Amino acid sequence: MTLVLNDAEVAARILDHAANGTTDLGADVWREPVANYRSPDRLRAEIERVLRATSVPFCPSAALPEIGSFVARDAAGIPVLVVRGRDGIARAFQNVCRHRGMTIAAGSGCAKVFTCGYHGWAYGLDGKLNHVPDDYGFPGLDKATHGLVPIGCRERFGLVFVNTSVRGETCEVDDLPQLIGDDQILLSSSERVTDANWKLVLEGLIEGYHIKATHPESFYPYGYDNLNVVETFGRHSRVTYPFRRIEKLRDVPPAERRVSGLLTYVYHVFPNAFITVLSSHTNLVVLEPIDVAHTRTVNYTLTNAGAGGGDPESAIAAAKKDSAFVGGTGVAEDRAVVESIQRGLGSSANDVFTFGKFESAIVHFHRTLDAALAA
Repeated sequence: MTLVLNDAEVAARILDHAANGTTDLGADVWREPVANYRSPDRLRAEIERVLRATSVPFCPSAALPEIGSFVARDAAGIPVLVVRGRDGIARAFQNVCRHRGMTIAAGSGCAKVFTCGYHGWAYGLDGKLNHVPDDYGFPGLDKATHGLVPIGCRERFGLVFVNTSVRGETCEVDDLPQLIGDDQILLSSSERVTDANWKLVLEGLIEGYHIKATHPESFYPYGYDNLNVVETFGRHSRVTYPFRRIEKLRDVPPAERRVSGLLTYVYHVFPNAFITVLSSHTNLVVLEPIDVAHTRTVNYTLTNAGAGGGDPESAIAAAKKDSAFVGGTGVAEDRAVVESIQRGLGSSANDVFTFGKFESAIVHFHRTLDAALAA
C-alpha cells in the first residue's frame, strides 16, 4: 500500500509550487480553544486516553544493538524499560521492582541482569524474577508471578513501539513507511525540557508558514518560506521542507530525480513522535508531557540510510556536521517561539488559536486527537 508520495513525485510538486508561488493547502480552517492548552484535566485525558492507549515509538531499533541492550525512561508518565532479550526480541516492561516499587534501571546501556538498588531483587532480560536475597523471609512467594510487568511492545519500521495500556508482550502498530533502515547508526541520545505545552512544541514542527519570520538567518537562506508538501496517512502526516538547491532538478528527467540533500522530511507519528530525515542525519523525537506548561523532548540522532557509500565513518562524520548545524540556532529559535506562546496563554488575548490552510498537518493532528479522546 502506498502511504506517501515517492521522491520523484515530491520533487515534481515542489518544483511546480516554486514556479507558481504556491504551496499545498488544506481544505479547512481549525479553531482550537486555548483552554485545551491550559487545562490539567484536558492534559490528563490526553495522557491517559491517548498517549497511554496508543502504540508509540519509544526508541530506534539501533538503540538496542545487541543482547542485553536496554533503554529506560518514562513514557506518558510510566517508568518503562525496553531490553533486547537473549532471543534477539525487544521487550518492554514497567520499570518497577515487584517488591517495593523502585525503578530498577536508568538511562541506557547493556546488562545481563537488572538488580533493584533497594533490596537486591534481580530480574533477567526476560523480566523473570531470578533472585531474592534471603528469600526464606518471604515464605510462599511465587517468583513466577513476581516478574517485571510486561507491556505492549512491537519492533517495526526501524523503531521499537510501546503501549503502556497493554499487559502483554505485543501490541498493534499502524501501517507506516520504513522510517529507519537497518544500516543506520545511532550517534547520540539526549533529553531537554521545554517550558511549553507538548502540543505547542508539536505544532512548530509540522508547518512551514513560519520559516522566514522565525528563521531569517538560519533556515530561510537555504529554504523557502511557506512552500511545503503536506501529506496525511491514517492518523499520521508527513511535511516536506525543500531547500532552494532543489531547483537544479528542473532539467533532470523526472524518473532520475534524487532528493537526498535537497529537502527535509518530517514524519509525525501520532500522537507524540517525529522522524525527521535531514540532509545527512535522521532524528527520532518523542514529546513527553510533564505538565500543562512543560515538555520533555527525547531525541535520538542517527546517520541516514545508505549514507557514506557503505563507509560508516563517512556517514558518521557527515551526520555529526549536519546535526550540529540543525541543532544549533534553528532549534533554539523554535524553542524561544513556543515558550513565548506558553507565556501568552495566561492572557485574555485569545480564546482560540486559528490554524489556516497553510497549517493543514496541524489541523489533521487536532482533528485526530479530538477523535481519539471522543473514542
